[in-house]
Amino acid sequence: MAAAAAAAAGECGAALGRAAVIVTGASRGLGRSLAVLLAARLAPGSALLLVARSAGPLGELEGQLRAAHPGLRVRALPADLASEEGLQRVSRAAAALAPRDPRRPGPERLLLVNNAASLGDVSKPFVDFTSPAEVNTYLAFNVTSALCLTAAVLKAFPAQPGLCRTVVNISSLCALQPFKTWSLYCTGKAARDMMFQVLAVEEPAVRVLNYAPGPLDTEMQEVARTMSGDQSVREMFLDLKQKGQLLDCDVSAQKLLSLLLTDTFESGAHVDFYDL
Repeated sequence: MAAAAAAAAGECGAALGRAAVIVTGASRGLGRSLAVLLAARLAPGSALLLVARSAGPLGELEGQLRAAHPGLRVRALPADLASEEGLQRVSRAAAALAPRDPRRPGPERLLLVNNAASLGDVSKPFVDFTSPAEVNTYLAFNVTSALCLTAAVLKAFPAQPGLCRTVVNISSLCALQPFKTWSLYCTGKAARDMMFQVLAVEEPAVRVLNYAPGPLDTEMQEVARTMSGDQSVREMFLDLKQKGQLLDCDVSAQKLLSLLLTDTFESGAHVDFYDL
């Protein structure tokens, strides 16, 4: 197992090359920033699948990247990963990126970035979550979809010589530390971290990274500092905003890209923006 992990690490560094890349939650924030950075580093002939629920912004990003990088195959796929129909559509589209003609060279790299996530209702405490439907809907989007999509993609791209397979989970400090009134978000992030740690030990030939991007200056942060039910949590995020300590998504995305290119992280590790 250790030898397989070392070999995988050796294959995945230096450059992105000709790749099949899937980014969920690509229409805004970190996902959008990462898609733009990745597109600029991919070799001609690469495929970039962009997934999000917001069709308008996603289509705009598709057009922007196609114009800037005519050698890439860029596809925007609006889909709701919380629904089984949406999840199956994305799984089929991702599987379609796998080579079908053995006479043509396949990708040198598979990269799946599980970025899609939601904050959930942060206005109420633990004891007010009495609706199974509310909790199950949250987990379907934030946990189940990441597991099932990753499994489908890895089945479509089985291990083969010359193919580097990397799976990224966009994590959070909330995977490690509890925040009052953030029961759903903390639970989802902790579950995803462990889920991808299991993948790392089961599949040592797959490079797996749980990346916590730091406090990003996004719409989610605005909700956090205005809607959190706990006053101390609201004040903490408001303080970050007022002191200019929220991170630009482009900055965090660049750090993630550097992590992937240097490829020295332990597979399955939780790496925070501030660890680097």
